[in-house]
Amino acid sequence: MKTVLCFGDSNTHGQIPGGTPLDRFGHTERWPGVFGQVLGKEWHVIEEGLSGRTTVYDDPIEGDIKNGKTYLRPCLMSHAPLDLIILMLGTNDLKARFNQPASEIAMGIGCLIHDIRELCPGPGGHCPEILVVAPPPMLDDIGEWEGIFSGAQPKSHQLAHAFEVIADSLEVHFFDAGTVIPSDPADGFHLSLEAHAVLGRALAQEVLNIGWSD
Repeated sequence: MKTVLCFGDSNTHGQIPGGTPLDRFGHTERWPGVFGQVLGKEWHVIEEGLSGRTTVYDDPIEGDIKNGKTYLRPCLMSHAPLDLIILMLGTNDLKARFNQPASEIAMGIGCLIHDIRELCPGPGGHCPEILVVAPPPMLDDIGEWEGIFSGAQPKSHQLAHAFEVIADSLEVHFFDAGTVIPSDPADGFHLSLEAHAVLGRALAQEVLNIGWSD
């Protein structure tokens, strides 16, 4: 059996668009659940989604618990050995309070990749496969979130390219979620029920295309 860790933010957690972090799609509806169903019984899928999670930043309002870099290492140690780690972050780094361009957010993803490789939590102490997933761009209308994400929409369209560049340079796998799903108009940056299903199936196929050895 192979084990995969899905490490992300509210769109991995399954937050319902327009709702709160407690308003969440069901286990089999969220993309990691759909992903696991497609992969089948030979795969163990671990969900690690947290609303508000950043790549490497302590949130001055929501706290240092939202820092993905801080949590990643103990998370890897807890769930090791891991065959695959999927990183789907970046949306929260777009908040105005961080004031980061897409290139710096991508470098945050790069830091997480370096941490994974330093720890080597794969079978036999080897490095697991890593798949970087760029979130779909935000919509122009994000309603009440406009103040928090002021200026984020143009940068959200640049994330996929920036993430692909860092993934290529570090020789890890990359997938642009925006090629298969949009953000939901209910709030402009979370995923609909249908989008979770489509993304879960697309990522499962992407993972199956990796040349796995027994």
